[in-house]
Amino acid sequence: MAEEREIGERQQTVAVGCLTAVVGFFSGAMIALLIGKWVGAARGCTPVEGLPACDWQYYFFGGGVIGAITLPLLTIRALRRSRRSAGRPERG
Repeated sequence: MAEEREIGERQQTVAVGCLTAVVGFFSGAMIALLIGKWVGAARGCTPVEGLPACDWQYYFFGGGVIGAITLPLLTIRALRRSRRSAGRPERG
């Protein structure tokens, strides 16, 4: 019974990690593009019409990779903490 619960927790952790990796990629990319717009404005760069910033691809993929790594790590860490605290009896 305990082994089945452990397998279920692993599956849940993998599912949460995969979902948050995708969400983290795009949220990190959007934040990085905003930073790219600020950097471009400070440099006096005018982006090509239809593009959000100069050198947008570097900001997009760099921020996306950072977001795809950090969001799952933070989410899984919080999930493990909540599991640990739920397993402990309350002190009174």
